[in-house]
Amino acid sequence: MLRKGKYKILIIFILCAVGAHAQRLKINTVPEGLQKAYLDGKDTVPVVNLREIYIYPPVKFKNKREQARYTKLVRDVKRTLPYAKMVYETLIETYEYIETLPDEKSRQAHLKRMEKELFQEYKPQLKKLTFSQGKLLIKLIDRECNQSSYNLLKAYLGSFRAGFWNIFAGMFGASLKTEYDPKGKDAMTERVVVLVENGLI
Repeated sequence: MLRKGKYKILIIFILCAVGAHAQRLKINTVPEGLQKAYLDGKDTVPVVNLREIYIYPPVKFKNKREQARYTKLVRDVKRTLPYAKMVYETLIETYEYIETLPDEKSRQAHLKRMEKELFQEYKPQLKKLTFSQGKLLIKLIDRECNQSSYNLLKAYLGSFRAGFWNIFAGMFGASLKTEYDPKGKDAMTERVVVLVENGLI
């Protein structure tokens, strides 16, 4: 119980801290929908960006244990993916808002206020995550933000304190330096994430 409790505190800390890194993040997005059109004789032909469609072959399980592991992965992704996306959205919103503030003092005041509000809002929910869900969340944060939790903490707290938190996480079998590998060891997780994002499972 102590192990799980300390680990959850670490996850909450990461979620609160990443918002403060947003002033260092530059966001590039490509909107969906009508982009342009061209003339084909007398006809105007619209050019439209459509969402990608993903088709995977059915998963073949060697045994019931492997099937149970997959079912658990689906459950855990559905539980943690919204939090990872929340971190990304927080980064975008904070970055956009922080740019409107006049000086560093007001920026820091806003970041501290936001950190406190995030902690109060999400602590009760994140305390319910299991140990494996916490480890998965660290990976999904890297997927969504394209940066490891360690790098986010390093930018916010500095190398020494980020290193301390990474050692702390290591005591519980986790690493804040964990990077998401969608084409390698996290290929099945990526498949599940894509299917969840598209409402297919």
